[in-house]
Amino acid sequence: QVNLVESGGGLVQTGDSVRLGCAASGNTASTRAMAWFRQAPGQAREFVAAINWITGAKYIDSDSFKDRFIISKDNFKQTMSLQMNSLKPADTAVYYCAAKSGPTGSFASQSSYDSWGRGTQVTVSS
Repeated sequence: QVNLVESGGGLVQTGDSVRLGCAASGNTASTRAMAWFRQAPGQAREFVAAINWITGAKYIDSDSFKDRFIISKDNFKQTMSLQMNSLKPADTAVYYCAAKSGPTGSFASQSSYDSWGRGTQVTVSS
């Protein structure tokens, strides 16, 4: 099990940028990938982006994120980040960090991840 702690959320305005962080501790040696998911009020949790912990390959879902969000990692510090630019009110959500230790399963599927953080709130005002 990996312990994950998110940071960096808050209240911002439309068009602002925010950088979220995720610090990993515990049994990180088995980590295969880490990802960001988000959950807006009244909506299901959705995949945002993932990064292969070994190769650094990145996966970002949907046209809504590709040009605005950047995922990165620091294996030495055992941290992952999500740089979010040009934020919109629709980006308002709780953002969760997740870690995947198994070799199988889709990077975009919640069920592939066995460790989760508690989430950090990002609120974008119009």
